[in-house]
Amino acid sequence: MAARTSDPTGLHRVLDDGVVLPQAAQRLDTRAELWPDEVRIRVEKLNLDAASFRQLERKHTLYGETDAGAVRAEVLEIVASRGKMQNPVTGSGGMLIGTVEEVGPESPLGLTVGDRVATLVSLTLTPLVIEDALARWDGRGEQVPCDGYAVLFGRSIAAVIPDDLPTDLSLSVMDVCGAPALTARVVEGYVGAGTAPVVAVIGGGGKSGSLSLAAARRAGAGRTIGVVPVDREAELLRGAALADEVVVADARNPVALRDAVAAAGGPADVTVVCVDVPGCEGGAILATAERGTVIFFSMATSFSAAALGAEGLAADVTMLVGNGYVPGHAAYALELLRSDTGVRSLFEGRLEHEATR
Repeated sequence: MAARTSDPTGLHRVLDDGVVLPQAAQRLDTRAELWPDEVRIRVEKLNLDAASFRQLERKHTLYGETDAGAVRAEVLEIVASRGKMQNPVTGSGGMLIGTVEEVGPESPLGLTVGDRVATLVSLTLTPLVIEDALARWDGRGEQVPCDGYAVLFGRSIAAVIPDDLPTDLSLSVMDVCGAPALTARVVEGYVGAGTAPVVAVIGGGGKSGSLSLAAARRAGAGRTIGVVPVDREAELLRGAALADEVVVADARNPVALRDAVAAAGGPADVTVVCVDVPGCEGGAILATAERGTVIFFSMATSFSAAALGAEGLAADVTMLVGNGYVPGHAAYALELLRSDTGVRSLFEGRLEHEATR
């Protein structure tokens, strides 16, 4: 083992010349040998985040036909060159599931060899080696069968996969579990101050969006509005009964988004942005009431555009970056899935659709 001392943030795995955290590093050390506070996972499946996968898919699509082999090849190249999965365009990665195969003697994570876990930290900071060339992945969905290994640090997070839910379903939920937990916290703050807020979720038919709608309602929202881009998603979201109103609007059109939310009972006290396309910052701000809150969960968000846009609109709103971690977020999201048939139907429908693509 190298003479470097391990650091719980993973600094000892950074191969860059300067001192940067693993997420900002250009390359990570992927050696299989562990420092004392690390854990090695035998990887079973990667879950690429939506913004990253859509960008790769769009890049390798010509005349409506996606070159799935090129998508797979680019993921392999990214991991091989960087020692982690971090899309160079979106800056995002995803998460993984696998089985614990070795635990360092000083690891604080509470894991044991043989535990089947989902990592709750981004692939953008997780040392990763792919050993099967992704031979079982068709390149057409976010869930990527994979054989290889990954390393967790002392300050990483992982959750043991529950045995009462299908693995793919658990993985889909854990991938976005930060969104509903933070949404609930913000809504509870309004309720505690005597207000049952209007909550609008942009991208309400997606994974993080549907969970956020369910969380907002459970936390005491007075009205929930789900915004989706097309009629097909609107029908699915109405069928799941997760929102009081469902509207169709292009979130990249700020005036259309503002007007759609207003017509559905807005402006929103809390606007949650869960879409995986850029250019939605202005509309989210316009759709939010003065002294309201905008929560950005999309990795496609330009935070400079959001800040400058709010300033240019003289919008007195609080803007929060959803960082993916709230204590207890995985258990909370899984409980929403178990208890809300609408959420579960949307998740299962999405998995079925991906399986038939």
